[in-house]
Amino acid sequence: MSRLKKLIEDRATAWSQVKDIRARLEADGYKPSDEDNETYERGLADVERLSQDIEREERAERAGRGLDVFTPDQRTTSPRPGDGDHEEPDADPELAYRGAFGEFLRRGIVELDAEQRQLLQRNFSQTKEMRALAAGTSTAGGYTVPKEYLNRMTEAMKDYGGILQVSDVINTADGSQMFWPTNDDTANVGAILGENVQATELDFTFGQMDLNAFIYTSKITRVSFSLLQDSAFDLDTWLPRKQGERIGRAVAGHLVNGTGSGQPQGLVTGLVAAGAIVTSSVSAKVSFDDLITLEHSIDPAYRNSGRQRYLLSDSALMNLRKVKNAQDQYVWQPSTQVGTASAINGHPYTIDNGLDALAASSRSVVFGDIASAYLVRQVAGSQQMRLTERYADFGQVGFLAFMRLDAKVQDANAARVLVTKA
Repeated sequence: MSRLKKLIEDRATAWSQVKDIRARLEADGYKPSDEDNETYERGLADVERLSQDIEREERAERAGRGLDVFTPDQRTTSPRPGDGDHEEPDADPELAYRGAFGEFLRRGIVELDAEQRQLLQRNFSQTKEMRALAAGTSTAGGYTVPKEYLNRMTEAMKDYGGILQVSDVINTADGSQMFWPTNDDTANVGAILGENVQATELDFTFGQMDLNAFIYTSKITRVSFSLLQDSAFDLDTWLPRKQGERIGRAVAGHLVNGTGSGQPQGLVTGLVAAGAIVTSSVSAKVSFDDLITLEHSIDPAYRNSGRQRYLLSDSALMNLRKVKNAQDQYVWQPSTQVGTASAINGHPYTIDNGLDALAASSRSVVFGDIASAYLVRQVAGSQQMRLTERYADFGQVGFLAFMRLDAKVQDANAARVLVTKA
């Protein structure tokens, strides 16, 4: 392991310890001991010292290679995956790539050493979908984000729509068109077989749906030079979360009401198109009688699968919470047991404000086995671009993330939409 890599890892370890201590110091009612304060000061000093050592080592490496600039010619000589002669025997490829990617975000490609550039170049994506963004040019593309970076983006996306949390999500390595088998066998039953009687055949009937990979972008996120140079700024956590939030806002609406043409098919759109709806008994309101009808509109195999739940808008939940019985008592009672989530008629629920606000003819409530009903295809190889020159006169660097995703209803018998009466 090179000295520079060792310094970077040591700094990351020291900063992690500082953050842990700072979290305790900021906790309400916590009284730090003298040892806590000493450890905190010592950790900060270590981070500052290591940052200076890293800066000196980087300057030395740049001077040693004559400040060479990465050119397309160098890409042809980059080692490919599996070329063990170019790797250190005990190197962790994922850790090495994560370190190179982090340095690329902070300093740009020119500032990296040759080994880090090679690591990045192996994960440079220039696909058909990416080229389409640049009107057919051959230069569009970005570096594939590390797994931890993608996980942070995905977690942030889930915050902006409940459907993504409870759907059947599959990850694929690329964004080529994908055909997915579908099947509903709930109407088929077995039979008693008499002695010496041949069994009859009843084949499974499979359907098929195609899944694409629509490109979502975070749009450009600008970060100042001063923040990028500040070693205490946790760019590797802040940036993917912000980009994930932006993409999540765009995806959330499509996962509910997407048309399926030029964008994912929304859960509600697909269920309504299949006629999987129940109409409420009262205009612009939802009663508990309507919910019971909704629950029993789907097969018990889905209703009692263990994955069944309600999806509803916050205004629909508020309406249910206000329902009272003849004794003027609220019908809906939240859980009073610690660690037990509240439920509606004994079923868990998820809020998704992509669903309609409660009104006449609104589609505010869905019930069923959502994971069986709805499939989300996410391409694992999301890309990150760094726009170094575009905002240089503002003292900023632009970052642009791409994520590819599609979704469709795969089993319309597994869930139903409650449509309020007009």
